[in-house]
Amino acid sequence: MAIAGVGAQLLRSVTEDSSGDDSSGGTVTTYAAIGEINSIDGPNMSRETIDTTALDTSGGYRTFIPSFRDAGEITLEMNFTVDTYDDMLLDFEASSIRYYHIVFPDTTSTTLEFAGYVTALGTSIPTDDKVTASVTIKISGVVTLSS
Repeated sequence: MAIAGVGAQLLRSVTEDSSGDDSSGGTVTTYAAIGEINSIDGPNMSRETIDTTALDTSGGYRTFIPSFRDAGEITLEMNFTVDTYDDMLLDFEASSIRYYHIVFPDTTSTTLEFAGYVTALGTSIPTDDKVTASVTIKISGVVTLSS
């Protein structure tokens, strides 16, 4: 059953508490929603392949085996706000990984969880429309789906 995108959120990790407050005694990470997002594109995952074709491969078709996966990128288009831009600028300047969640507006709050780095940050200031910002987050590692 299809769902509308209205109500979807991107959450950004803001604090980590290693005092052992969760039931497993591990680190607890808290998240805050990034406001005024107009669209979220991605993740756009891909997988490399290795060509295994040999001169004696039967059938006349190339053959392949799977190689590394790439979880891709997330691209955000949003209304420009100083607070959000400042958060994304901090992530862009940082060399440490940040954790993100995309929360879908379905009945089970399906979530895509991933870690990544802000690799692009831009603004657009048109003469006849609102000021916007665009952000690209390169995902590092696996994307986890939960619901």
